[in-house]
Amino acid sequence: MTSAFERSSASGPSASAPPAPRTALPRLVGRAEGLLAAIPPALPLLGLRLALAVPFFFSGLTKWDGFLTLSAGAHFLFEEEFRLHLFGGTYPYPFPTLMAAAAGTGEIVLPLLLVAGLFTRFAALGLLLMTAVIQLTVPEGWANFHLPWAAMAFALVVFGGGSLGLDGLRRPRFR
Repeated sequence: MTSAFERSSASGPSASAPPAPRTALPRLVGRAEGLLAAIPPALPLLGLRLALAVPFFFSGLTKWDGFLTLSAGAHFLFEEEFRLHLFGGTYPYPFPTLMAAAAGTGEIVLPLLLVAGLFTRFAALGLLLMTAVIQLTVPEGWANFHLPWAAMAFALVVFGGGSLGLDGLRRPRFR
């Protein structure tokens, strides 16, 4: 003889159908993952190009007072303020005017190439090298600025700029 509890639990609606939340959640996660995987890779690569270009470009604008005329602030920073932190010591920049002009030029030209998606890997490599020099100049900025810049630049060096740029129009001559 069976009790009322045993009969109701054996013949109730939960005995014939599996619990919905256990199967619905993995299905929902799988669908969301599929939608996210459908995002074209060119979109996040464009986002990386723009995000990396903006701070460098605006920094480059501060180094110039006109076409090919370095600002007094750039001269002062590279001659008096900026120091390379190497091997436990600090050293002045060699050829500070040349270094200021090179930094200012790189901070204008390389971001423009990134935004256009032209020679993206090389432009990103240039900004990655600049980030390394900036790290040697301002070592306390690694977590907030230099690490994200380096990660963005390295991703662009490895993956390129994507199809939403001028690199996609160039055809390789040799395979």
